Amino acid sequence: MYELIDRIAGADPDRPAIVTHAGSRSYAELAADARRVAAALRAEGITRFAIVDHDADVVVALVAGAALAGVEACQYPPAEPSEVAELLGRFDHDVLVTDRVDLADLGARVLASAVLVGGTDDRAPDRAPVDARPHLVLTTGTTGAPRGVRHDWSRLLRGTPRVRPAAGERWLLAYGLHQFAGLQVLLHVFAAGATLVAPAPRRPLEGLAAMRALGVTHASATPTYWRFLLAEMRSDGGPVPALQQVTLGGEAIPGPLLQDLRRTFPDAAVSQVYAASEFGSTGSMRDGRPGLSVSVLDRGDDADVDMRVVDGELWIRSRAGMLGYYGEPPVDADAWRPTGDRVEIDGDRVLFRGRTSEIINVGGVKVHPLPIEERVSAVPGVDMARVHGRPNPMTGAIVALEVVAAPGSDQQALKAAIRAACEDLPAAARPRSIRFVDDIVTAGSKIVRRQTSEH
Repeated sequence: MYELIDRIAGADPDRPAIVTHAGSRSYAELAADARRVAAALRAEGITRFAIVDHDADVVVALVAGAALAGVEACQYPPAEPSEVAELLGRFDHDVLVTDRVDLADLGARVLASAVLVGGTDDRAPDRAPVDARPHLVLTTGTTGAPRGVRHDWSRLLRGTPRVRPAAGERWLLAYGLHQFAGLQVLLHVFAAGATLVAPAPRRPLEGLAAMRALGVTHASATPTYWRFLLAEMRSDGGPVPALQQVTLGGEAIPGPLLQDLRRTFPDAAVSQVYAASEFGSTGSMRDGRPGLSVSVLDRGDDADVDMRVVDGELWIRSRAGMLGYYGEPPVDADAWRPTGDRVEIDGDRVLFRGRTSEIINVGGVKVHPLPIEERVSAVPGVDMARVHGRPNPMTGAIVALEVVAAPGSDQQALKAAIRAACEDLPAAARPRSIRFVDDIVTAGSKIVRRQTSEH
C-alpha cells in the first residue's frame, strides 16, 4: 500500500493524491504522513488498532502507515458510541484512533489522529515482511452483524501490476474506506497514479456535487448509489457531469439501470465488477450487459479465482481472497465456498437474482425481491423501490414495498400504477403493502432487504 504512494511521490511529488472540497494532499505529503504513522506505531508498540470516522486523507495515511509497519488496521463504519463499543469488544481492539470526543470512555486506549499523523519522525522505518502485513476489513452488515475479514497486503496488491498508468484520472470515492469496495478503489487509484476525489459524507448528493465541482472523470459505486444519484440529477436539473467511466458493483445490477446510465453519460464506458470482502476481486465486465459472461465459470484448477453454479447459487474458489474470518480458523484457499448470491444461467450470461438471505418465504413459496424491484422501478414516477419481507400470521411473510416517489407525483395514482405493473406476477410475489417513504434503508450504499416487522 505504502509502496504505491511512495512510487508516485518519487516520480512526481506534487501530483494530487487526494482531493476534497476543503483542499488536497499530494503524493509526497501523503507518503510523509504514512511514514510518520509507521514510526509512531512502532514507537508506541501498537500491533493492531481500530479507526473511527476520519477524513479520507487521514484514513489513508493511517492505513498506509500501518501496512508499512506491519500493523493490522481496521476502520469501523461511522456509528454511535454503543455500536463502536460493541465492535471493540467483538474484535478485541484495545487501541482506538479517532477525533470524536464521544468515544473517549469506551474502555479502549484512545489516540487522536494527530498523535500518529502529526509526529515529527517521517523517516521510513524498516518495512515489515510482505507476508506479515495484515489488514482487517468489516463486512457491510446488510444481512446481519458485520464480520471481520482477515486479509494481508500481499494478496490485496496482487492485481495492481496490471493497472495502467493514468495520471489524469480523477476517481470519486463513493464507498466508505471501511468497505472492501472502497479499498479496491483506493488501490486502483494509487496503482494508476491517479487522484482520489473524496467528498464527505459519501452520499449521492455530495458525490454529485463533487463530480460537478472537482473534475471527477471516473466513478465506481453500488447500483443503489447510482439510482439515488440519477434521482438527484432529475430533481435539481443541473449539468450532467462529464464522466469517462461508470462502474457498478456490490449488488445485482438491473438491465434498466445500465440503460439509464448509458443514456445519461453517453461518453462514459460502463463496467460491472464482481467482488466481495471474502473473495477479493474477480474481474470486470465491460460489454454493458447485465451479469457476468459464462466464461468466468470453471476456469480450471490453476486459476486464482474460479466460479461455478451449484443449485442456483454462485460458488467461488479464491486464492486471492481472505485468510479467514476474525476469531475463526483459516480458510483453505483451494476450497469452494458459497457466495450467497442467487444466479441463473441465461444463454451466455450468468444473471444475478439477489441474495439467498433476501428470499421471502410466502406460505412456502420462495419470492426473490430483485425482479419485483426492477418492475416497480420501471414505473414512471418511481425514483427508488425496496422490496422486503414482513411477518404475517397466515403466510409467515408477505411481500412489502417501500417507494420513493419522484417530486410532484400523485401517490394514489402511482400506487395504482404499481399494482397494475405487478398484477401478472404470481400471487405470492405481488406486493401486499405499499408504503411511500422519503428514504430507503441502506447499509454501505446497498439496499437492506432483510425481513422487518414494520407496519
